[in-house]
Amino acid sequence: MKKISFFLGLLMLVLLLGACSPNTETETAGKANNTETEKQATQLNKILDEGVLRVGTTGDYKPFTYLNPETKEYEGYDIDAAKKLAEDLGVKVEFVETTWPALMDDLIADKFDIGMGGITRTLERQKTANLSNPYLDFGKGAIIRAEDKKKYTSIDDLNQPDVKVGVNPGGTNEKFVQTHLKKAEVTVVENNLDIPKKVAEGQFDVMITDNIEAIIYAKEDKRLFSAFEKNTLTHSQMGYLMRQGEDDFHNFVNLWIDEMKLNGEFDKLHKKWIE
Repeated sequence: MKKISFFLGLLMLVLLLGACSPNTETETAGKANNTETEKQATQLNKILDEGVLRVGTTGDYKPFTYLNPETKEYEGYDIDAAKKLAEDLGVKVEFVETTWPALMDDLIADKFDIGMGGITRTLERQKTANLSNPYLDFGKGAIIRAEDKKKYTSIDDLNQPDVKVGVNPGGTNEKFVQTHLKKAEVTVVENNLDIPKKVAEGQFDVMITDNIEAIIYAKEDKRLFSAFEKNTLTHSQMGYLMRQGEDDFHNFVNLWIDEMKLNGEFDKLHKKWIE
């Protein structure tokens, strides 16, 4: 009798385990499907689903990104480009304020989807982020006073103990100054927009910046001169900054850049903001 009871109990256990097995397999399959769904929730899909493209920009670098104190709105070459990118994605654009020193940290912290606003393509940035294909060639130049245009004609002229240099922190301008103007008297100024005026007024002799920005400030203030405008001190390209590992979004942006070039859209921006 005990043997029969034992075998009956064993049979019931086997049947119970058999009944549970399909559910276990279903749960396992469900977890796998959920994981697969999470993998498919890419940055591009997120932007399209939420209907918003978050653009990180500094607002202090004419003519690419400028936060107009009167209108409280961003304007510039790359601001227009950002609006066009959002339009072509079929979403709204949202501008997120950042700074040059915080640019990379804010990107990695997912405060914005893409950084736009005169960002130089560098190998150092590419180590921790993804830079798009280039959309504009440029080089380092200098803003000096018009009266000094014959005084500062080479990098050696700038790299002297009596030359006062103003530079904004955290970007390629500061890196250039630290590397090539070690003898000069260098002052780091938090707000990039303040430096040209300080050069014009004599507080600084030189502002190292990209030749395009130098051209803009020299047009706006006749006291200033755009040095090394054509024979630039460096040769670089600008691109847009994105997080690594988001190939679908990278591919979209790169194709969009190619289309913008083919359709003459960047030429229109150049004429509007630079020429």
